[in-house]
Amino acid sequence: MEIIDYEDKYLNDVRNLLLELEEYIVSIDKDYLDQVHEEYWEKMALADLEEVHNNDGKCYLALENGKVIGLIMGIIPEYDNNDYLDYKCPKRGIITELIVANEFREKGLGQHLINKMELYFTEKECKYVLIDVFAYNIPGINFYHKNGYHSRMHTMIKKIASD
Repeated sequence: MEIIDYEDKYLNDVRNLLLELEEYIVSIDKDYLDQVHEEYWEKMALADLEEVHNNDGKCYLALENGKVIGLIMGIIPEYDNNDYLDYKCPKRGIITELIVANEFREKGLGQHLINKMELYFTEKECKYVLIDVFAYNIPGINFYHKNGYHSRMHTMIKKIASD
């Protein structure tokens, strides 16, 4: 297994991994709000990669025998001038995607990918790393806890109208 910087020739592999993750998220969504739109496969990877490009980010791919088996994307967004009014604003990196193909999970690949991204953020002088994890993704939450991450904010949801 090797970890490389993203290359365009792997775009469809990235699309497939993103689709695999979104289908998993849909399957565990107890609110039934997530979906896989018919344009997801075509557009989502391009949007994610553009965000990486525009925010001093990186996309790393894990390869085995020339096949993409995992990926991580991270960005370093700039703060807005008003962010400093109520926050110390240490430089932070944000992991926007971390995906390991289903058949390669629980073999340490996610650990290698997160270590690679944390090293990049450290080299860019980030002080913190943030990641949003879907509340119903218990294996993901456990993985991040195991890696020293903790909750700082909680997004709450309440349905107030019937369909």
